[in-house]
Amino acid sequence: MALKTFQSGEVIFRQGEIGESFFQIVDGSVEVWLGYGEEDALKLTELKKDQFLGEMAVIERYPRSATAVAGADGAEVEEIPSGEVNAYLDSNPEHIGQLINHLGARLKELTGDYQEVSSVINEIRENKSEKTFMDKIRKFAKVRKPGNKNADAPSAEVLRQTEELSHSAGFAKKIVEYPKGTVICREGERGDCIYDIHAGKVGIYTGYGTDKETKLTELFANNFFGEMGMVSGEPRSATAVALENTTLEIIHPEDMNELFEKNPPKVNMILGHLSNRLRKLTDEYESACSVACELSEN
Repeated sequence: MALKTFQSGEVIFRQGEIGESFFQIVDGSVEVWLGYGEEDALKLTELKKDQFLGEMAVIERYPRSATAVAGADGAEVEEIPSGEVNAYLDSNPEHIGQLINHLGARLKELTGDYQEVSSVINEIRENKSEKTFMDKIRKFAKVRKPGNKNADAPSAEVLRQTEELSHSAGFAKKIVEYPKGTVICREGERGDCIYDIHAGKVGIYTGYGTDKETKLTELFANNFFGEMGMVSGEPRSATAVALENTTLEIIHPEDMNELFEKNPPKVNMILGHLSNRLRKLTDEYESACSVACELSEN
């Protein structure tokens, strides 16, 4: 771990590079860009003090998805190499929750963007789309052209250490048995935890118990669900039902420090799950932008 200082406009890391470290901003700001240096470069966001960047490349298998550049007043960042992530979190346990909340906030923001694009697609089909938002969609779709898509890359250490482990291994905070047919959580209820399936099978539904009931997916052992309830406390977007006798671990935000102390791989798994969901949602958002562009040009 090391403190690094970057002058305004200096590149911290580039889109497409293999990520072997992530960063937390100590002072200043960092701009995040797609296609940085190109004519159609798109600024995605600007990050401030205490926020993280580059974590997805360390948690998962992929190259950097964007370029990070020091902001107008420069940036001082703490660099955490992939091999030192657990030591960093062990020395700074308060950052476990911060990192999870950071990923959750990005998920929430991108979910809103995805829903907005989906609405625009419907509006285009009705010839009601707004030009300003369509301009944003076109620029995003153009910068995220096929040549900029991430290719497979070697996994970072955090993922390598956990990908072969069973979720039921090691210390667990709270284990609950759900008989077949039990509703685990309901659509519309406030959520405050993430569920980890140790054994059994869970169905995820919208409109459960109504004439509009739709099964979205089935989840099995070694899968998480309900993470947005844990990171945002927002109402559940679906109902979860035990499709057979099922064993779940229930994890609340306040459990994270003890969980990391007694079972670090489990926290790494949760970080990996959040990062993977964020990456998949980014791809879905990109696809939706492309669809919107194609429809608007017809």
